[in-house]
Formats: sequence, structure tokens, C-alpha cells
Amino acid sequence: MKVREINIEDYKIKEKPYYLPIRDEVTVFRAAYESGIPVLLKGPTGTGKTRFVEYMAYILSTGIDAEKQKTEGRGVSLVTIACHEDLTSTDLVGKYLLKGDETVWVDGPLTKAVKTGAICYLDEIVEARKDTTVIIHPLSDHRRILPIDKKGTLIEAHPRFFLVISYNPGYQSLIKDLKQSTKQRFVALDFNYPSREQEARIIQHESRTSQEIAYDLAKLGEKIRHLKGHALGEGASTRLLIYAGRLIQKGIPPRRACDVAITSLLTDEKEVQRAVNEVVAAVFP
Repeated sequence: MKVREINIEDYKIKEKPYYLPIRDEVTVFRAAYESGIPVLLKGPTGTGKTRFVEYMAYILSTGIDAEKQKTEGRGVSLVTIACHEDLTSTDLVGKYLLKGDETVWVDGPLTKAVKTGAICYLDEIVEARKDTTVIIHPLSDHRRILPIDKKGTLIEAHPRFFLVISYNPGYQSLIKDLKQSTKQRFVALDFNYPSREQEARIIQHESRTSQEIAYDLAKLGEKIRHLKGHALGEGASTRLLIYAGRLIQKGIPPRRACDVAITSLLTDEKEVQRAVNEVVAAVFP
């Protein structure tokens, strides 16, 4: 098996991502980062949590040597880990692997972030196994250490190491909800859908569609979300509205773009699809 060490420079955010601040989340995140307090992002899918972390990783420069900024770019490295039910603590921390005739230790992404002072973002943390989430406890309190059980060692986190986790509290069952013992190690930032005007700005920028179409898509998203809990399990995310905008920009008729980018993704039930398409027809007659 070919062993490839993680190069933390590969995780540098080299270009500034587009992000439209909705409230005071930038100020709060920066204050938490400077204070070494881990952050929990809560909110529905497609509301900009991941983009927000990428944006903050780019603009944060506290404690970074000015000469390094010139050569390496602004900001800090961001290690993003998409959590799932098969994710093990070994996947995060590291493992022994064969390299030629010898066995070598290879650091996992969490260990690399801890050592180098990167931001580690665990996306949808509740999807990971319970024994996996436990390993972040000593990293997310005053100890700031990572136990490496297989090596019998403890790693003290780099002063700039920062932990961010996210989850969608409205999506998971009680079985998968985040435990209080984990939650109370963080400060929480709630993410929700932006106002119609803000969402229209985001859609227009990301899809390059016209201001009028972007506003209509934002209005559509708002109306579809009113169906959540009645006919739909989830509302239309900003991401889906952007996808529809991109298709429209490429010449796909608005109703068809909304059908393939929004309606067909939200539900498989024909009656509910018809209800959503009626909303689409009202916005795009």
C-alpha cells in the first residue's frame, strides 16, 4: 500500500470564498478563535455552514507571521472531515501501515490539524460513531490534548489549533442527537435561511443569473419552506436555489430548472411534487 502523508499546506484556503454575513457570526467566531473556545454550528443543510468556515479560515490572520502570509497566503489551513457512521477514531487519529518492509505510523487528519495549528471542521458530527466523538472531548476543554491510544502518547494541541463541529438539529433523530457532555464544550452559532433580500444577493452572486431571477428564486425558496412540516420534511436550501439559477443562466426554462434542481430533490411523492410545482408556477408563470 502506498503511504501518502497529509500535507497541511494542501488544506490552505488560497482564494477568498464568497460569504455574506447574516448577523454577527463573523465577530463571534473570531472572538472564539482568539479565545480558544471551540465552535458548534447548528442549522439546516445548505444554509452556508461549510462556506462560512472556509471564509473564516481565509480571513483569520491572528498569530500568523507576516512573512509567512506573503509566501503561503492569508489565513490558516482548514481540515474538513465529513462524518459518517463508518468513521472510526482510527480514521481521525491515525494508524500503522506497511511501507515496504517496515511498519510506519501515519497521522490522521485530526492529528495533523492538532500538531500544525489548523482549523479542524467535523461536518455533521452526529453522523459519526459515538466512540469517535468521545475523542474530541479532551481537545475541546481546558486540556487541549489528543490521546493516541495505539502509540500510548498524548499530543498537546498547537496554540492555533481550533475545533469546529456542525450538525442539523432538525434532521437527526433523538438517537443521533448530540450529547450535552459534548455540546457544553462549545459556543453555538445558529444558522438559518437568510432574508429574501440577502438570499437573492447570494443566489445572484453564486449563479451569475439576473437580479430579477435571483429575487424570484429567493421568493420561491421562502414559499416552499412554508410547506415544511405539512408536506415536506425539508425546505429548499439556498444551495438548491443556486443550482436552479445556474441552470436558468444556461438557458434551461425556469420551471424546468426548478423541477430538476428543487422539486425532484425535495420529495419522491407525486402529490407533494405537484404541490411544490404549483408554488413554482405561481412564482414563474
